[in-house]
Formats: sequence, C-alpha cells, structure tokens
Amino acid sequence: MPPPSNDPATALTLVLTTEADAAHAERLAQALLEERLAVCVSLLPITSLYHWLGRMERSTEVQLLIKTSATQLEALRRRLHALHSYDTPEWIHWPAQTEGAYGLWLQDELAGSAQMQPHQILQGGLGSGSQLGDHQAGAE
Repeated sequence: MPPPSNDPATALTLVLTTEADAAHAERLAQALLEERLAVCVSLLPITSLYHWLGRMERSTEVQLLIKTSATQLEALRRRLHALHSYDTPEWIHWPAQTEGAYGLWLQDELAGSAQMQPHQILQGGLGSGSQLGDHQAGAE
C-alpha cells in the first residue's frame, strides 16, 4: 500500500463526535452543512460505554462522522462546540485520503465550487468503469 499523499486534491479531514439523540445530531449536521464547514455528515445510532465523573455510564447516542478540509477544521471546531448539546463534546479528528469519482466530488465541494454532482463526475470522463458504488448524488 502506498504511503498517504499530501496532495490537496485527495486530502480531507474526518471529525468524529456524538450527540444525545437523532434530533440534536441532525440539527448539528444541518448547521455545519449550511455553513459549508462540512461537505458530508454521516449519522450512526450507537451505544456508548464510558467513564464519567467516576462512574461507568451507558448511553444511546448518535455518532457523527464529518468530512471537511484541514483549512476548515478550526472554524468547524469552534462552531461545533458552540452548537453542541453536550458541555464536553467528543472531538476527534484525523487526516484521510480519498480517490476516484467520490474524491473528485468531495474536493469540488470542499473547494466551495459545488459545480458537479457525483453522477456528473462519472459522466465527465473518469471512464466507463468508474462507479460511486451505493452513493447517490448529494448523499453519503
């Protein structure tokens, strides 16, 4: 496997946080998307087990996997902390790489040009063998 690339054309940043429930998670995701601090947010129902104030806790939460750029990371962090329902929101981030039609669409969105949908990128010459898999235009 080749080492990770520093090519901004394939680079993105992933952020992980959790919210108390689906309504809070959707409001947070919607705000981050509307403010263009994120290009895509995946919402996953989870059960969390953790230590909190000296006790073992168990909570049903919604995990948000947020796709953004390194240049948006600090603004995203500030806004997420301002909007989050928790006093101490989870904030984990790491660099990632992407490629193919999904990667081109993601980079187009991260650049703010928003000129193409994933299906248009496929039609735009990536080759007849390129596919987005189960991804639909505008969906994650």
